Amino acid sequence: MPHRLIRVTEPPPGDPLAHALAELRKQAQVPAGFPPEVLAEADAVARAPALPARDATDIPFFTIDPAGSMDLDQAMHLSRISGGGYRVQYAIADVAAWVRPGGALDTEAHRRVTTLYFPDARVPLHPPSLSEGAASLLPDQPAPALLWRIDLDSTGEVKTAAVERALVRSRARLTYDGAQRDIDEGTAEEPLALLRDVGLLREEQERTRGGISLGVPEQEIVRRDGGHYDLEYRAPLPADGWNAQISLLTGMVAADLMLGAGTGILRTLPAAAPRAIEYLRRIAHALDVDWPKGRDYADVIRSLNPQHANHAAFLQECTTLLRGAGYTVFDGAPPADRQHAAVADEYTHATAPLRRLVDRYAGELSLAACAGQDPPDWVREALPALPEEMAKGGARANKLERGCVDLVEAALLSTHIGEVFDGQVVDVEEDRPTRGTVQLYEPAVIGRVDGPELPLGHRLRVRVTAAEPGVSPVRFEPAEGVAVVA
Repeated sequence: MPHRLIRVTEPPPGDPLAHALAELRKQAQVPAGFPPEVLAEADAVARAPALPARDATDIPFFTIDPAGSMDLDQAMHLSRISGGGYRVQYAIADVAAWVRPGGALDTEAHRRVTTLYFPDARVPLHPPSLSEGAASLLPDQPAPALLWRIDLDSTGEVKTAAVERALVRSRARLTYDGAQRDIDEGTAEEPLALLRDVGLLREEQERTRGGISLGVPEQEIVRRDGGHYDLEYRAPLPADGWNAQISLLTGMVAADLMLGAGTGILRTLPAAAPRAIEYLRRIAHALDVDWPKGRDYADVIRSLNPQHANHAAFLQECTTLLRGAGYTVFDGAPPADRQHAAVADEYTHATAPLRRLVDRYAGELSLAACAGQDPPDWVREALPALPEEMAKGGARANKLERGCVDLVEAALLSTHIGEVFDGQVVDVEEDRPTRGTVQLYEPAVIGRVDGPELPLGHRLRVRVTAAEPGVSPVRFEPAEGVAVVA
C-alpha cells in the first residue's frame, strides 16, 4: 500500500501532470496490461474456484472502503459476546482458491509483487476479472475467504483467535464517509456501531503498547482555470482509523499463530534512528507544528489534527519513519529481530492478498498453524525467497511514489517560477554544505536548494528557479537580499 496517498482530480486532455505521470510509468516499464495466458487463466478459474467446506454466508458481513473501490480484500462482522467483550469476524479474500501455484497467475503475481498506485491510475497485482470481480468480497456475491474469529475482552485484549476457510457473502459495501455518518447519527446497525467501540479500545491498546498509527491524509491535486494546480487534503475520518485497527489486530494475531507454530513471515521495522527524528523536528519547526523539547514523537503525532493543513503536511513527512521496514522469514527458532516498531509488537501482513503478494502466504501459514498442520509444500518452498521479492517490489513502488511526489510538487509550483516563498532548511549534505533541502510552509512542498553555506534548521526565504512536471523537479535558490531568520 502507498505511504502517501495522492490523487489527481479529473485531469483534462493534454494536462502536463497527467502526461508526465504516463511518461513515468512508461520509462519505469510499468505493465499496461496482463499477458494473454494470465488473462486466460484468470477467466478460467473465475468460473471454477476451489470452494471451502464451511458455508458462512449466513453471517451479514459488510465492507468499508474508499468510494468506488472494487478490489475488496476484507469484510467484517462485529458482535457482543456473553460475559462482556466482543467477537470480531473478519473475512479475507482467499486468493489461493483462485491462483494455482506455479501457474501463469502465480508467476505474474510474483513478478508484480504488489499493486502500484499512481495519482491518476492503479496497476493491479491480479487481473481485474479476479481482483475486482470473482475474488473480491463484493456485496451479494458468495466468495471463498479466510475467516478469522477473534474474541476480545471488555478492554479490547485478545482472548482467543482462530482462522479457517469459509464461503462468505457481504451484505453491504460501505464508504468511510457513509459509515462515519451512520455511526455519528446513531443510525448504524449494531455490527457497524460496534466498530467505534472496538476501534477505540484497540487504539487505547496501541497507546499502551507504545505503538503509533500515522493516519496520513490523502493529497488531492486540483487543476484550476488558468492552468495552475492547488493542493487539498482529505483528513482521515475516525472510521478510517477504527477500520485500520481491525486489520492491525488480525496481523498481530496471525504473527502470534505463526510464532507459536515455528514457521512464518513477519513484517518488521526497526526503531526510528535519531537522525530521522531530528529531521522530523526540523520539518515540524518549518510547518509550525508544536513539538516541545523532551516530548516523544509518538505523542506529537497523536496530538495532530489532520484537518489543519500544516499538520496534514507534517504527517506526510512522518512516513519517513517507515523506512527500513522489511520481512523476516523463520522456520524453527523465532527470529531475534521480530518486532514492528510502529505496531510495538510482532506483526505480519495478512489482510490484503488481492493487492500484496506476501499476504497470500501469511494466510496459508496462519491456517496451517491454527489447524496444527505443516504448511503446504508450495508455501514452504516459496518462503525463503519472499523477503527479497517483496523488498525489490517495495523498492520499486517507493521509487515510483517518490517520482510521483516530485511530479506533483513540480506541478504545484510550475506557475510560480521566480516567486519567493518562506521555507526552512531541513537537510544539508554533509560533504557539500552549500546544497540541501528546503521545506516550504505554503504550499507544503520540499525542494533542493543551492547557494552559499546553508543554515541547517533555520528559516530561509527562497526563490523558485525550476518546477516543471516531467522536465525538472522543484529547485530553489536563496532569495537575494533577504536575511536568514533564526
